[in-house]
Amino acid sequence: MSGGGDPTMRQLRVLLVLAEELHFGRAARRLYLSQPALSRQLRRLEEQWGVPLLERSTRRVRLTAAGEALLPRVREAVAAADVLRAAVMEQERTGTGQVVLGCYVTALPVVRALVERVRGRWPGLKVTLREVDLVEQFGALLDGELDVVLCYGPVPRGVQSLRLAAEPVVACLADGHPLAGRPSVTLAELAGVPVVGLSPEVPQGWRAFWAADPRPDAAPVSYTGHAATSFEGSLAAVAQGDGLRLVSAACRELFPRPGVRYVDVADAPPCAALLAWTGARRDVPEVAAVRWAAGGLAGSGVPDARWWERLT
Repeated sequence: MSGGGDPTMRQLRVLLVLAEELHFGRAARRLYLSQPALSRQLRRLEEQWGVPLLERSTRRVRLTAAGEALLPRVREAVAAADVLRAAVMEQERTGTGQVVLGCYVTALPVVRALVERVRGRWPGLKVTLREVDLVEQFGALLDGELDVVLCYGPVPRGVQSLRLAAEPVVACLADGHPLAGRPSVTLAELAGVPVVGLSPEVPQGWRAFWAADPRPDAAPVSYTGHAATSFEGSLAAVAQGDGLRLVSAACRELFPRPGVRYVDVADAPPCAALLAWTGARRDVPEVAAVRWAAGGLAGSGVPDARWWERLT
């Protein structure tokens, strides 16, 4: 017999069962409590109300006059709570409304798996997908145009996140660059190659992480004069030989393009693939539904370049 998360409601249920059993041992067994715990619950209710509810002796337990008078109201309160709880559970099961999910590529298996988990538990909840660029991924989220976003960290102030996977970072270089034919490079070896500049509307912390700025050896990082807002735009700059981009290893599979090569970076820290939302909307039912679904998809902390296609 569950009492839910409300302490007072738990205590009311204790009183009801004791009124039926008039025996602490039997009541404790019905409620899956120890007798001391059951006694504590009852004492707290008596202290809160300021009246004794039970007369206790070594031979018997019975309701006081106050307990008898209050018992019908207690039954009504517990019955009303049960009806409300059933209604909440039904609402959770059927779930209505809409949630807008932003992501770079809507056709990813991870997106499909996430949507299927949401619909499996809340069939009435509509999930609308929207492809976003590097500015919109957080700008539209903070402006309320998106409810949640699948993205790569780090996230800016005001945004919370759940890590789905860790992923290696690779360098995207023009295929004619001297380092492009290497199986692996280090950040020190990339020091002479400028990083394709991103729009100042992209959060500064995100731009810095994806430029490895500062570098481990404190070497200065130079940038091109671009102000790219999309991955495709920055790829075009790389293909023209204007600079490099540090990207997630999944880009090898997701963005194969003529004129560019993806090269492992041996000493780049792994990146984090995230589900993100704003702190203000964390517990909105539609957002909570997607957070729940994403929790079932979160993988290990071991960097995995193909995590996004292995989810079912």
